[in-house]
Amino acid sequence: MNDRLSTLRLFVRAARVGNFSSAGRELGLSQPSASRLIATLEEEVGARLFSRTTRAVTLTEAGATYLMRVEAILAALDEADHEARGTGELRGSLRVGTSSSFVLREIIPRLPAFLKQHATLKIELVANDRYQDLVTEGIDVAFRFGPLPDSSAMARKIIHLPRILMASPDYLRERGTPTTPSDLAHHSVIIGPAHPSPTFSFRKDGRVTSVRVDSQLAITINEGATASAVAGLGIAASSENSARAELAAGQLVRVLPDWDFGSMEVNALFVGGKTIKPAARAFADFLLRELRPPRRELARFSGPPESVSVRPNQ
Repeated sequence: MNDRLSTLRLFVRAARVGNFSSAGRELGLSQPSASRLIATLEEEVGARLFSRTTRAVTLTEAGATYLMRVEAILAALDEADHEARGTGELRGSLRVGTSSSFVLREIIPRLPAFLKQHATLKIELVANDRYQDLVTEGIDVAFRFGPLPDSSAMARKIIHLPRILMASPDYLRERGTPTTPSDLAHHSVIIGPAHPSPTFSFRKDGRVTSVRVDSQLAITINEGATASAVAGLGIAASSENSARAELAAGQLVRVLPDWDFGSMEVNALFVGGKTIKPAARAFADFLLRELRPPRRELARFSGPPESVSVRPNQ
């Protein structure tokens, strides 16, 4: 392994994992060989790309800029190879970033069908309830919730997920069932990522009603908010999809079902400049087809998927 292209792939892996040994091992290299190749690359580039310590390596400012350019080049090469094959076969690796709830509830159940179509593709799911930095964490495609700020990166609108309120039957028996939004002021409302603000707004018959709720419990992961509602700790907000199983099992029931509580926009966010990795584009298209509502329900959502501009590190 001594060609420039292979060295660039090694550089990208080292930047992603923060370790020459791990990156080299993935590519069949010893740690000394990986370190030597990176040092040679730095000499050829004429800049120090990594800061080195005994425990890890981190990108320098020049290295971070170089990574963005190199990943765009490698993505363009992958695209060329993909088109040349003409078979639709996806190869290599795909790194997907999203929330823990979305990966558990929506991605993993659908993953067998996608992997069956692309048996030579390797997927790494990076799941947590904070926004991953797409560049420094090497995310090829990330799924984001809510409106996205303007920037130069590309995103694909996947779907709008209706937002609902829900509580356990035991909680509602003990505390009563709200019939209007103003009733929420007398309930314990769980604050979670689906609605982090204590002010809740509803729409009905063309009128907007807002209420400020009291919260004894706040939690940063959506699965935790759902579990807390099941445990009878209060009323929680979530997307309808994220609580489908608990609602079907009767562990949770909808609260204020006749009031429109809005929806959460889901976007697929890409890195790599104007060149999107073929596997990233294919996976976003796959989820779009899987999650798109039946034609009779399309009027509930705000139009077809579209490209928008967003920040690459959000």
